[in-house]
Amino acid sequence: MDFLHTMVRVTDIDASLKFYCEGLGLKELRRVENEKGRFTLVFLATQSDIERSGVTKMKTFPSGLPMIELTYNWPDENGNSEDYGEGRNFGHMAYRVDDIYAACQRLMDRGVTINRPPRDGHMAFVRSPDNISIELLQRGDSLAPEEPWASMENEGKW
Repeated sequence: MDFLHTMVRVTDIDASLKFYCEGLGLKELRRVENEKGRFTLVFLATQSDIERSGVTKMKTFPSGLPMIELTYNWPDENGNSEDYGEGRNFGHMAYRVDDIYAACQRLMDRGVTINRPPRDGHMAFVRSPDNISIELLQRGDSLAPEEPWASMENEGKW
């Protein structure tokens, strides 16, 4: 399993980038603008971590490069933005796994609820005992859809 990133929700992408990049010195590696989902993702890493990993531009999540994912959810049609308050602004930690179905089964066998099952053979979400959201991502290509995962419903929040 590889640690990938920690996600933080932000309310002002420009102010956040000024803080993380100009203030802390992190570097932007990737930006995803998703019009349909109405969000922007910005992946940041330290210069020393970038140099150690050899990554200069990200197409996939490289191993060994710890990152912060800033998630900016766009305002609705009326210009209203969600107020996250403390606690909801922190999103999730992400780990890449060799077999997402086996990882989810191992967790289920230990009484963990799979909040967002890996229906697509690629991504799942679970929560820690302290309610921290953990994203699991399949290493390499997505696995073929498989039961019971393919028809499993979401449960709770993730």
